[in-house]
Amino acid sequence: MTSTGVRTEAEDSGPSGYAAARLHLLTEGVRSGPPRRAALAGLTDDWLAGLFGAGAGGLRGVALVAVGGYGRGELSPRSDLDLLLLHDGGDAAAIAALADRIWYPVWDLGLALDHSVRTPAEARRTAGEDLKVQLGLLDARHIAGDLGLTAGLRTAVLADWRNQAPRRLPELQELCAERARRQGELQYLLEPDLKEARGGLRDATALRAVAASWLADAPREGLDDARRRLLDVRDALHLATGRATDRLALQEQDQVAAELGLLDADTLLRQVYEAARVVSYASDVTWREVGRVLRSRAVRPRLRSMLGGGKQAAERSPLAEGVVEQDGEVVLARAARPDRDPVLPLRAAAAAAQAGLPLSLHAVRRMATGVRPLPTPWPAEAREQLVTLLGSGRPTVEVWEALEAEGLISRLIPDWERVRCRPQRNAVHVWTVDRHLIETAVRASEFTRRVSRPDLLLVAALLHDIGKGWPGDHSVAGEIIARDVASRIGFDRADAAVLATLVRHHLLLIETATRRDLDDPATVRSVAEAVGSQGTLELLHALTEADALATGPAAWSSWRGSLVADLVRRVSAVLAGDAPADPETAAPTAEQERLAIEAIATGSPVLALRAQTEAPAEEPSGEPEPLGVELLIAVPDQPGVLPAVSGVLAVHRLTVRTAELRSLRLPDGVEGSVLLLDWRVAAEYGSLPQAARLRADLVRALDGTLDIAGRLAERDAAYPRRRGVVAPPPRVTVASAGSRRATVIEVRAQDAPGLLFRIGRALEDAAVRVRSAHVSTLGANAVDAFYVTGPEGAPLPADEAVAVARKLEETLRG
Repeated sequence: MTSTGVRTEAEDSGPSGYAAARLHLLTEGVRSGPPRRAALAGLTDDWLAGLFGAGAGGLRGVALVAVGGYGRGELSPRSDLDLLLLHDGGDAAAIAALADRIWYPVWDLGLALDHSVRTPAEARRTAGEDLKVQLGLLDARHIAGDLGLTAGLRTAVLADWRNQAPRRLPELQELCAERARRQGELQYLLEPDLKEARGGLRDATALRAVAASWLADAPREGLDDARRRLLDVRDALHLATGRATDRLALQEQDQVAAELGLLDADTLLRQVYEAARVVSYASDVTWREVGRVLRSRAVRPRLRSMLGGGKQAAERSPLAEGVVEQDGEVVLARAARPDRDPVLPLRAAAAAAQAGLPLSLHAVRRMATGVRPLPTPWPAEAREQLVTLLGSGRPTVEVWEALEAEGLISRLIPDWERVRCRPQRNAVHVWTVDRHLIETAVRASEFTRRVSRPDLLLVAALLHDIGKGWPGDHSVAGEIIARDVASRIGFDRADAAVLATLVRHHLLLIETATRRDLDDPATVRSVAEAVGSQGTLELLHALTEADALATGPAAWSSWRGSLVADLVRRVSAVLAGDAPADPETAAPTAEQERLAIEAIATGSPVLALRAQTEAPAEEPSGEPEPLGVELLIAVPDQPGVLPAVSGVLAVHRLTVRTAELRSLRLPDGVEGSVLLLDWRVAAEYGSLPQAARLRADLVRALDGTLDIAGRLAERDAAYPRRRGVVAPPPRVTVASAGSRRATVIEVRAQDAPGLLFRIGRALEDAAVRVRSAHVSTLGANAVDAFYVTGPEGAPLPADEAVAVARKLEETLRG
């Protein structure tokens, strides 16, 4: 509707015709990609030109201009229309009426519109004040009206941009950096924003703006293809969701993959990550060049005045054979011969990482095109340079990415291709497989002083998840690959065997420490047999911590570290020839004995709370870090203890980290049987409840007057579940050869308040006794192990154990 409230005949017929043509174009399916985007932009141009012509009449000095993404002709199905009505300052009322005749039909169709009405002077002034406006005007494209007006604005805006580039480009760089801090890196996110995340479409547009400044240019190879792929994914996302969204949510990835004709969502993510990696690397190189040019411009006038105006060659400082530093980058020496020096890429990379400098794009491309392949096995220098690169800490990441961008890593280690850009659909992991491997090496470099063979630690860190590119257990596949890679890069047979063992068992310590009973001699012996030697145990301990720290914040804590350290201490003793202690013969501590006697005397549970802390290993003088609270409970032996205790803790919002239950031998003369529960707990929110309150609720839970199930159900009802990804169903298994004293039942399920209570009640119903429980939570996943026996204290027969596991799984699924 116009400002006068009267519709024209053109407005009545135009939108419906455009809408039908637009729908046909988007549902045709055969013109996807750039052809469809160009066709959609052309169709929209024709429609808007018609609206402009019908409304302009004899009005002169006015033009309709597409800016931003529409100006580039990159219209996705649900893209905004970015429009500028440009005028020379003529009849204001007529220009306002013309604007209404264009904007309202767009709104009537439900299309998003970003619009403005300005003179060229106003447009330039606004661009000078708002960087985003200026970036949009760099892509200004004429649609209808006075072509000279549009051309004049384009020329002026480009001239302004080039003149102001030394001031505006740092502003643009900071804008990109701030967006990256908010949105993260597109190449690693499971639910990325295709436009705003680092390496996305915004960054690709920023690179176009840098090129338009004539100050620097982005590496062109692969950049246009990467941009096209991201636009194709956004098109498919718009069609799949029917919304103007740029976030590739998990629940929509399969549909988007199908829209693009891809195999599955993992293939889709891998393509997105590869494209984002190209854009991110191009951004790094470009902004580095911008900084170099700006520094050069600032320094050169002063140098010329000091040195009489002569042209000075850039200083080159040697770093290694064939490698020099020049102007803040690592470049090849003039005498370097990549075609005769196959170790040169690794030597240059190691030198760059050690110096904390980037590898120049020209150097990497020269090595990628001209270097001779390394012989098999590698010479000692090549292996040493790889280890130096991996041990250089944080600078390793940028140098590794430069080599990978030009395909050098896959040529050095062909098995790398299977893990490159491979997504990890696990909320605990924050990186793709390949970046996680490099992050693990970075973390491992911090522990090289703790081990006698730092070279094996660093290479094991690089290879520990290399099997994730193959079907089956990645540790089993990785063992084979690691042995082959170790031999290829020049390790002898003994070292290759150690690396294979580290890769095969890189999860052994953390899984055993958090899911098994460390007091069970069989647990410690099984780890000792798998590890084989003190040297391998030392390496595996460091690798375990580096792997967990590189995984994400949910994978490591002081508590987990203390459990792993305890296991390592016990295994080390066995490897030294000592027999593991049998907890059945261990005398109770004075506090345990006091609690047990009080429980017998009162006929009710008694408990004690004690904080557990540990100073940071690397900073003994630092503040102690909480490991949780030790909860000791002594209860006269009776049925229902596990569900009662776990239920009370769930009601009080206490998270159980470890749980041990055992019968306690009482002093001579004291009659009765006491169960001792030694648990470690932590408050989910706020502070811990008082011990007296816990004890009162535990008494009520044991005598049946506290309805735990009802309390937990009320709490669940008060906080409805949010929509999200449907969790996989629980899985309950019997661990083979887990213990000689008990049957180990392992539960994997979605973590939830009261989960341990439900498990305890189900095991109680199955008439089995729980000796100990080992609780581990990674992200939203709980992995709990329960050591159970029959009523007489012996392990369950195999068929009975399977039946208990099956019944427990059915209960949890129900």
